[in-house]
Amino acid sequence: MRPTKPKKPTARRLTPGEQGFRVVNVIILSGFSLICLIPFVHVFASSFATPGELATSNFLLVPREVTLDAYRYILSTPTIFRAMGVSTIVTVGGTLLSLVVTALMAYALAKPYLMGRRVINFMVIFTMLFSGGMIPTFIVVSKLGLLDSLWALVLPVTVNAFNFVIMRNFFQGIPDSLEEAARIDGCSEFGVFVRIVLPLSVASIATIGLFYGVTYWNTYMHAVLYINDSSKWPIQVLLRQIVIVASGVNADASAVDVVPPAQSVKMAVITVATLPMLMVYPFIQRFFVKGALIGSVKG
Repeated sequence: MRPTKPKKPTARRLTPGEQGFRVVNVIILSGFSLICLIPFVHVFASSFATPGELATSNFLLVPREVTLDAYRYILSTPTIFRAMGVSTIVTVGGTLLSLVVTALMAYALAKPYLMGRRVINFMVIFTMLFSGGMIPTFIVVSKLGLLDSLWALVLPVTVNAFNFVIMRNFFQGIPDSLEEAARIDGCSEFGVFVRIVLPLSVASIATIGLFYGVTYWNTYMHAVLYINDSSKWPIQVLLRQIVIVASGVNADASAVDVVPPAQSVKMAVITVATLPMLMVYPFIQRFFVKGALIGSVKG
């Protein structure tokens, strides 16, 4: 007797009320999405517009005449590439360092048998509410000899307390039986961390990595405070310098190697500075909700 194939479950037919609710949801969420996209479209379109069109239009979504002069202008000088290179080095190196330190710290402090765990956790979380402030931090960076060094953009923000809490809570949700089985098979503590814990924490690590990456890429205040050498400015500080020069304010125009640029040049620089993060996000988006949610509801 031939076995019968199991019947596929039939989808339940939606009631008119449920169908209407879905339609309203799609309309509202699409509207919110458009509201979020409009500023990006405006900046992107303005970077291709002519100066005359920008002068006569307060808000531009589709340029009547497309020109690449702004991009030729900013890409014709090595300054923009140097700043992008500095931001890339700080972002990649800082994100890797932050992930390593945060993961090791969160794994250790997720263990209830660690001596002094409560005190150390309290000290880390305390920094979420209170900090030394700008001047004490500047003094520490200066005394460590980090001024005019790219380390000044990385070391002061290597561990973020919020990211640490999310990753620690994620590690606490991993069953102890998995780690015990690995130890029975001869794994050391570090081997358990590398071979068992990390492969199970890809979602959390990707999410925290995105947080750190965006923070390092958008670094501005630390660069203004600690970096005086214009050759070590990240892209955000260069963008600020171009905006100041374009506004006609007294600034170090030689630092950007340009004369005061037009409005389209400023929009083109914003587009170039934003594009790398926009290209990275789609590859991490599928981990984002899972990693942040799982790490935030346990513990």
